[in-house]
Amino acid sequence: MHSNTITTSPCSLLTAADFAGLAGDTVLGAVRHSTGAGPPRWEHGLPVLPLHMRRPGEHEVVEVWHTDGPVVRTGEHEGLLYAHDGEVLFCAGWIGPSADCGEAAHRAYLAAFELVERLGYPNVFRMWNMLEGITDRSAHGTEVYADFRVGRGRAFDERGRDMPASTGIGALGGGVAFYFLAHRTRAAVHLENPLQRPAHAYPSRYGPRSPSFARATYLASEHGPGSLYVSGTASILDHATVARGDVVRQCQVTLANIATLIGEDNLARHGVDGGYRLHDLRTVKVYVKRPEDVPTVTRLCRDEFSRRADIAVFTVDACRPDLLVEIEGSTR
Repeated sequence: MHSNTITTSPCSLLTAADFAGLAGDTVLGAVRHSTGAGPPRWEHGLPVLPLHMRRPGEHEVVEVWHTDGPVVRTGEHEGLLYAHDGEVLFCAGWIGPSADCGEAAHRAYLAAFELVERLGYPNVFRMWNMLEGITDRSAHGTEVYADFRVGRGRAFDERGRDMPASTGIGALGGGVAFYFLAHRTRAAVHLENPLQRPAHAYPSRYGPRSPSFARATYLASEHGPGSLYVSGTASILDHATVARGDVVRQCQVTLANIATLIGEDNLARHGVDGGYRLHDLRTVKVYVKRPEDVPTVTRLCRDEFSRRADIAVFTVDACRPDLLVEIEGSTR
């Protein structure tokens, strides 16, 4: 197991006050989970993406991606703001409210892939997509998330990109926003879960385009263990939702899915030595559909994850109407 060799996480979940007190040269980029959304903006010369993930009265959570690089370079490309330190690239974009989020997603992701190719960060290893009204009907009469997947998937196909770890989750407003991380040199191993059908192989009843993501991505390291990034994971076995309406059981199935995904046996199937436990995840984000379920889900997660882990809980919709919980995390 790698549990005794985990180092300090380059990602932390902070309060707004703690984020304001950080030294600028330790931050690569940040995401403000707050009560409003909009395009990425510059704060202290670094890219920051505001997401509408909190309700009035709830504290802002700032997801901070740190850097050890001596020099951080920044820039803008077709509305995307980015920063990179010679090894890792952080990039954020905003599609906003759109009559056709599929076509907008297609354009935005093509721009993102053009950027990573131009800057020389070929190994995209983690993505996040936040969608207002994720399970609502679009102007086309189809699901908003389905339209988004079609446009995003076209960009993957046209650029010949692998599918990394990813989260597609609801937002409380602001249309569609996304951000991602890419590495210059470290190889990315994209992982599947033996308990779940690969998302790209889902039956057609889930929409015209299957989701484009791996269940997790392992980023190798030349010195010591690598880093593991777990996609948004839910109560799904094979391709079907399990325990509809039962938040406790859904949370348990979700945690068991993650434990299997990151365990030694599954990593060995993908050619990765060692394994991880839930206790090894250091940054955890939990998405809960119903506000009344938050205390229960929080307790269940606190029982399973390390006391040293940063855990944030958001009350938003998941990618299916019958999913009550979704959980993601990373080891470093």
